[in-house]
Amino acid sequence: MAYSDFKTIEQAVTILDLIVEDIPHLFSQVPPIEPSERLKETLNETLDLASSISTEKARSELILTPILLEIRRIFDSQIGYFSGNTFNVEESKGLTGACDFILSASANQSLVTAPILTVVEAKDNDIRIGLGQCIAQMVAADLFNTRKGQEELVVYGAVSTGTNWKFLMLQNKLVKIDLTEYFVTQLNQILGILAEPFKLYFAGSPL
Repeated sequence: MAYSDFKTIEQAVTILDLIVEDIPHLFSQVPPIEPSERLKETLNETLDLASSISTEKARSELILTPILLEIRRIFDSQIGYFSGNTFNVEESKGLTGACDFILSASANQSLVTAPILTVVEAKDNDIRIGLGQCIAQMVAADLFNTRKGQEELVVYGAVSTGTNWKFLMLQNKLVKIDLTEYFVTQLNQILGILAEPFKLYFAGSPL
């Protein structure tokens, strides 16, 4: 079993012994972040192209990657960015395989290091299909953090088609799923939510 075998929320909750809570507007209090001119120009060029190609790979490369790299720039490259890396944490629970995207609060790019604060699962058409897999990856990130001495951290997750985004949080076996779905036209809100766990982690630092 691997991350990709978690096909539904129900499956992930049952196998990984979790509690799920659906919360409308879970991230409504998170301050938005205005995208840079660099990101706006990039997306102006790539959004239509990604839509015309209409594959998961194109959306990942042309939409998701520029948005996630913007988060890395916001924090002066103190965030590790990983795409398609194998992340084997606990084989007995099916927490193995590759993650589409991982963001860690570490500048180390040679390997994935703790703390992992955000995982993003890319889905071409149906966000709901990716929620079970994203939850499994979040549980793996939480377990990974704990083993590295980074307990009690909230792990954020997102499932995105590039143009549509849904966000989740995991802490102490409780998965909170935001019922609100964000669209790329709400880019400032998407950036705010993606940056939030790093703002909390780096609180008090010069960043």
